[in-house]
Amino acid sequence: MIRGALLIALAALLWATTGIVAKFLFTGTDLQAITLAFLRLAVALPFFWLLMRKEQRQNANAGAKTHDSLLQQLNLKSLAPLAALGLFQAIYQGSYLMAVDMTGAGIATLIALCLPPVLVAILAAPLLGEKPSLLTIMALITAVIGTAMLVLSDMDTSGSLRLAGILMALLAALVYTGFTMTSRYSSTGTPIFTTAFICFFTAALMLLPVVVLSDGFEGVEELELKHWLMVAFIGIVPTCIGYVCFFTGIKTTPATLSSIIVTLEPLFVALLAWIFLEEVLGPIGIAGALILTAAVIVASRYGGKPGAAPKDDPETSV
Repeated sequence: MIRGALLIALAALLWATTGIVAKFLFTGTDLQAITLAFLRLAVALPFFWLLMRKEQRQNANAGAKTHDSLLQQLNLKSLAPLAALGLFQAIYQGSYLMAVDMTGAGIATLIALCLPPVLVAILAAPLLGEKPSLLTIMALITAVIGTAMLVLSDMDTSGSLRLAGILMALLAALVYTGFTMTSRYSSTGTPIFTTAFICFFTAALMLLPVVVLSDGFEGVEELELKHWLMVAFIGIVPTCIGYVCFFTGIKTTPATLSSIIVTLEPLFVALLAWIFLEEVLGPIGIAGALILTAAVIVASRYGGKPGAAPKDDPETSV
């Protein structure tokens, strides 16, 4: 179990590098956030294809349906949730990276990733015909307070209200909430990496025309080798390797512990942003980050109907 927990923590650390490296790209080049979102998916797709094929062979060896038969049985009804996941992923990738560009890696990630688990815990109750528990409501209120403290801290350190970036981070949080709800309650039973490949492939297809229409490819040829290495890093290390570490880790780690460990990601981002980008949250921001993280842990562990046991599906970052 220790090895599994360490792998999940490593996945959270790798995911945390996305915003840091992206911020370096945005400050050192004219690369648009929406273009980086597309390039990230384009780089990751071949690796997810290989992971999907490996998954296919493992399922075949175990006597499960082959990948081809799975795809043949995916009809419009079963493909709809996967297409929805792709749409959510496309919007999330663009809005999150735009938030990083407009504000900072730390505050954007804290808002974009800490609010969704709390919102999911609130929304899951009415969708299942249940009333949210008192702890869940308290977690939501606490999360709002923590977010407000982060915004106040950002205003204090930056000297202005970076409203557009904050709104983008909130949009990313809402979209990621939709992504989580769809993946949790509209599962088609498709294997993990098959779902991931279809999701990312759909998201890339949706982002491509947006990038083209917004002239997002202009200036891409001016990127230096170090910039392309950063793009490749984002597409391979946090996206692919992080995914593999996480799904390997959860095989031997209790779901509740997994969901708590994953909440380290925003804190890792804040720490890395402080070390490499000199982004300072300040005392109010640090307190807000801790309050927001506590709200996520409570929502992850106790979200759902009153007296419910901890949920068996940890949140993941993509």
